Amino acid sequence: MATPIASDSRSTPSIRVLFVCLGNICRSPAAEAAFLHLVAEAGRHREFVADSAGTGAWHVGEPADGRMRQAAVRRGIEIRGVARQVTRTDFEDFDWILAMDASNLDTLHRMAPAARHARVRLFRDFDPDGRGRDVPDPYYGDMHGFDEVLDIVTRTARAFLAELTPPAA
Repeated sequence: MATPIASDSRSTPSIRVLFVCLGNICRSPAAEAAFLHLVAEAGRHREFVADSAGTGAWHVGEPADGRMRQAAVRRGIEIRGVARQVTRTDFEDFDWILAMDASNLDTLHRMAPAARHARVRLFRDFDPDGRGRDVPDPYYGDMHGFDEVLDIVTRTARAFLAELTPPAA
């Protein structure tokens, strides 16, 4: 379920962002949490709704990987929620669907109605230090991999948020 940051009838319509990886227990929940953390720091909590999902169903109903949660907590970031699988309605419900790697991007493009393909992008297309690259999957590695992923998703989320920031008048 999407995590609204805040909502009230007086606020600007929310921009809805879905972060997607394979199992929804490492990369995409970390990207979601890093993005929400940056949004809160910027005081833009009324502008965004974020969620994460996986293209696979192996971990549906499970919390994020404990190693990823530990790495995030050390940075003051809380990863909430449980894993879920991408649904067809996500392509209607979200303004942005950001894949963590090329394989998941291909899967999402096969799932998405043709009219929605522009909404589906590779997350690191926004990364100033790694445009077009995959977010590496830390699942089978050591704790260093989880810290590296948090570095990548935080940097990329910061650049993505800047992309969504209207120019000053």
